[in-house]
Amino acid sequence: MDLSTKLIELEKRTMQHRELLLTEEAAKTALVMPFLQALGYDVFNPGEVIPEFTADVGIKKGEKVDYALCIDGRLSILIECKPSSIELDLKHASQLYRYFSTTEARVAILTNGVDYKFYSDIEQPNKMDDKPFYIFSMGTIRRNDPQTLERFTRHQFNIDAIVAEAGRLKLESQTRIELDKEFANPSDEFVRMMASRVLPGGRMTAAVREQFQPILMASISSLIRDRVNDRLTNALNVANPYDDLVAEGASDDMSEIEDGIITTEDEISGFRIVQAIAARHVDPKRVVIRDSKSYCAILLDDNNRKTLARLHFNSVTTRYLGTFSGKVETRHPVSALTDVYKFEDEIVARLTELGSGKEG
Repeated sequence: MDLSTKLIELEKRTMQHRELLLTEEAAKTALVMPFLQALGYDVFNPGEVIPEFTADVGIKKGEKVDYALCIDGRLSILIECKPSSIELDLKHASQLYRYFSTTEARVAILTNGVDYKFYSDIEQPNKMDDKPFYIFSMGTIRRNDPQTLERFTRHQFNIDAIVAEAGRLKLESQTRIELDKEFANPSDEFVRMMASRVLPGGRMTAAVREQFQPILMASISSLIRDRVNDRLTNALNVANPYDDLVAEGASDDMSEIEDGIITTEDEISGFRIVQAIAARHVDPKRVVIRDSKSYCAILLDDNNRKTLARLHFNSVTTRYLGTFSGKVETRHPVSALTDVYKFEDEIVARLTELGSGKEG
């Protein structure tokens, strides 16, 4: 099972049990240890994953950090855990600060089992930075998160590559923050610069700014939306929509497929959840996504006669997951993506049905 599939499995567990894990120990056992296992660490090997790691720090004696990870006998990562009900703050990282300067570890992680904040010493050697260079949230897994987390796996860990990447990620994060500020509420400097390019010869007055700022904000929003849609459509059109297209209830009008199809982030996430459920029974590579205007189909073996499920996510107000028994589709309302997990039995039953040769 690849890291992406493991993370989606953990996402399911996290969303189901977060509210029940009110203590630090509960979060560590139910969420953090499985996360470390997903990264390839042997949590039952005290030489690799050291719980309650102790090191004397100045006048502080006997202080402990929740976990220390050793790779090839070298202390590499420090981890401090908090209950999943706590929103992480810099004040929770006090032990990490002290331990960071007295050990050879170059990476520190502060987590509540849901959010993971990664720190290093980019700004000043041997001193942990105040701001994380990377933040991963189990509640909102982004498309590039598995690729980033691969760098921290047991078998790919390379501290020099991580520190180099950390500097880039931190700079990218700070740049995104500043861009986000400009896009949400453009500064006078940004408005003036853009106006000078499209309003030649005009002087920036209060009236011009008042007129131009909303136009600039609308243009930015439109540009971002178009770029995101283009990227999703190109990157996630994983199956040729013209092969064996005509299915039960599907249109054979090719123009419906060619124009205006946008695979949304929610459809991608819904597909990944179904793929993760199926991965317990079949190779996840056999489960593919094929989008159309009417619905997003999830197929086994890229065969439209082997529909595993359908995502009816086009409506703004009401969404459905379609499950199958034979050629009969049953639509189940879903108010949140995690509701898809409730229909695991129906998805597994459909896999068994398709495996017996019954197609729909």
